[in-house]
Amino acid sequence: MIPGGNIDTGLDMGEMRTVVSDAERRLRTVELPTQDRDEQAESEANSRANRDFVQVYPKGWKRLQALIRSNPSAARVYAFLAEHIDGVCGAVVVSQEVIAEELDVHERTIRRLTQQLEQAGAIVRIKVGTGVYAYALDPEEIWRSWDVAKGTAAFTTRTLVRTADRANGQVRRKLKVMLGERDEASSQ
Repeated sequence: MIPGGNIDTGLDMGEMRTVVSDAERRLRTVELPTQDRDEQAESEANSRANRDFVQVYPKGWKRLQALIRSNPSAARVYAFLAEHIDGVCGAVVVSQEVIAEELDVHERTIRRLTQQLEQAGAIVRIKVGTGVYAYALDPEEIWRSWDVAKGTAAFTTRTLVRTADRANGQVRRKLKVMLGERDEASSQ
């Protein structure tokens, strides 16, 4: 009880409080910055809670297990791409050089393995530049939230590529196949 009125401490955040006296006003002026700091700390803790989260669905586990049995090196590339995809678009733009450095293999090995993954329908490669591709993964296999704690960072971008580029000639068909399979499965 403060002289001149009561302070209701049972209010939810965002609710207005009527301040009747100068004493209440001074007390509330001291409380607000502390409350704001606590809210900000809680918000930051919540944003860090799932920073390394990658959701692998049953279809993705089947794919990964099949890759591990048939081609462990391709499974490593698939896992690397899954780890770094952007949660919004389900893709990552990265050079073959970066993947090779991260996996400690030669760039030619990455080129060969990503071609094999694409032929198996595990990824869709969209050529962005010399040795640089946007790698799209099936969102029914792998989903990712954003991440800020790794040595490499994923950026949400609008990536423009020439549709007439010979290397990208089959992209539309491949994306339709990847996403069309999901549409057919969900309609059954």
